[in-house]
Amino acid sequence: MKVVIAAAGTGGHINPGIAIANKIMAEEPNSEIIFIGTGRGLENDLVPRAGYELKKIDAYGINRKINIDNIKRLYKTIKAIGQAKKILQEFKPDIVIGTGGYICVAVGQAANKLNIPIVLHESNAFPGVAVKLLSNKATEIFVGFKEAKDRLPKAKKVVVTGTPSKITNKRLSEEEKKEKKKEMGLRLDIPTVLTFGGSQGARSINEALLGIIENKLNDRYQIVWAAGKENFENIKNELANKKIDINSTNNTKIVPYIYNMQEIMEVADLIVSRSGAMTITEISELGKPAIFIPFPFATENHQEYNAKVLENVNAARIILDKDLNYSKLNDTINEIIKDNRSLENMGNNAYKVAKLNAEEKIYKEILKVIKKS
Repeated sequence: MKVVIAAAGTGGHINPGIAIANKIMAEEPNSEIIFIGTGRGLENDLVPRAGYELKKIDAYGINRKINIDNIKRLYKTIKAIGQAKKILQEFKPDIVIGTGGYICVAVGQAANKLNIPIVLHESNAFPGVAVKLLSNKATEIFVGFKEAKDRLPKAKKVVVTGTPSKITNKRLSEEEKKEKKKEMGLRLDIPTVLTFGGSQGARSINEALLGIIENKLNDRYQIVWAAGKENFENIKNELANKKIDINSTNNTKIVPYIYNMQEIMEVADLIVSRSGAMTITEISELGKPAIFIPFPFATENHQEYNAKVLENVNAARIILDKDLNYSKLNDTINEIIKDNRSLENMGNNAYKVAKLNAEEKIYKEILKVIKKS
């Protein structure tokens, strides 16, 4: 199988593409797969690190404002269709897979001109502009949430597959969870709240957490806070200015980054985070209750739509960024953790939303498309 995957920009677009590529290679080791991206996004790190070749074109996202800069971007993106067409003509793929983002428009248009079948994957509950633009040209569109299906009226075929994630089927036992907590220096007698931001920032969440810590409000729960490598030193200094040592905060463990995220999510009783599609996917697969603070500047406000997928089944609460402060966050946490049965029910409701084995479903659909073409 010869495959081109168009993925650029953020991890939310690139990681599903890599997961699909890995599945294809696992099933058909003789396959040839290349990625098409730009010279600017995370694909320049993630794709080569995953062992795949990255071809680059000069495509850009276009906003609705009419100005010189936008006209230049539009010109470059139109030119990028020709660049993509040349790559496809040389590589001769059986199929082109787009996983969202502006790169899909140029590559998808080029594939359409060459009569190469196109399939798209949309992680978010509210489909992005690129997927909408290509929806009538794609042979199939795979979506992470069923809510996205009704928002693609021009699509020929939409299949709810879920979104490929890094969550494995291996789970910690209750005894292993206790050992992990002891290893991390966490208490066993109060709930654990895991909080982390997203790739696009979480300043408001950070400020709310600092307020909780400064006022020592988390007596009934403990916080594990992945602050981010860039934010960690700033937070450390802010706490120091308030005479608080980052290593001896009240019921709080602050770390720059969590590498074993699945294990820590399993240990947590409640998760506080942004609501990117990958985060929603992982939380639902692990069956965890959550408090979401959607990133307010996400395109088409898609993070709020994502969060509502779990809120609508009573698996999560939403606090809008504009309404967030330390008092509201603390009150919401306390309200949720006061009842163990409620916590358990919310987690069970989250798991019901999960779409498992997304890679397997997508792979089988890809085979069907190639066979028909």
